Amino acid sequence: MEANNEAFMISARDLTKCYGKAPALNHVSFNLDRGQISGIIGHNGAGKTTLLKILAGLVQPTSGELVVDGVDILRFPDGMKHMIGYLPEESRLYETMKVDEYLAFFGEIYGMDRSSIHSRSHELLEWLSLEPNGKKMGEFSKGMKRKAAIARSLMHNPSILIYDEATSGLDPMTSRHIVDFLHDLRDQGKTIILSAHNLYQVEAICDKILILRRGERVAFGSMQELRDMFGSIYYYIYFTIGEIENVQGLSSYVMDGGYYRAKATSVDEMGKVSNAIVVAGGAVERIESHYPSLEEMLVKIGA
Repeated sequence: MEANNEAFMISARDLTKCYGKAPALNHVSFNLDRGQISGIIGHNGAGKTTLLKILAGLVQPTSGELVVDGVDILRFPDGMKHMIGYLPEESRLYETMKVDEYLAFFGEIYGMDRSSIHSRSHELLEWLSLEPNGKKMGEFSKGMKRKAAIARSLMHNPSILIYDEATSGLDPMTSRHIVDFLHDLRDQGKTIILSAHNLYQVEAICDKILILRRGERVAFGSMQELRDMFGSIYYYIYFTIGEIENVQGLSSYVMDGGYYRAKATSVDEMGKVSNAIVVAGGAVERIESHYPSLEEMLVKIGA
């Protein structure tokens, strides 16, 4: 690996994973900074979960290089276990246990003493607003189970968190709470890698985003860098008019919230459409600028 890769928390080069002859990942490379949230997105079968499991040390790549906090993980796999907190897509819990027993069990696996287990468990349950009220985890709601799984991933205070669909299937309030919690963890210096089907959340919280398609890297960068790659700003023109047919040169429009809405892909086109609306006796109510969303980017790259 290059010497300056130690400046990154995670540095991957040409990661490849084959199941039989089919590559689930194909020569994927990237660098992830310390203390940031990075998202991995793509259509089903893009290789997201395979990549997360490789980063978590659960799956060995067929080939490639992976350095985590300066340690060559493929040569020294035990060097990363203490620094990783992994959350799988499904919250697989010991449902006959109470949450404090569950956290204590994993605390012991990580070699924590009883005092540290007790204080850490109390701290995590308070942070996550998880109130078990003496229930066994089999009696928990889906949101409570997800919070318990997140608490388990944090028991040993890892520096890297790898979360697969952290908020999948949760109600909006619980989902929002977990997103805010991830913000707090980043502010504490944690490096977070996550996948999510909720692309709005990825846009809102991720510093860097990796887009995969059929196991290959399509793009990687900040939202602004991705927007520069996939297209420039466009404009929505909201207007009212008596006879829409009177607007010259208007190729397409939709109804949106009681207004007509036309799209322009440049300032020049926006001016021409707005002028045509006024000439036809209409009124421009407002103009909004938009950048390509992650959803539009995924549609553009295809499955």
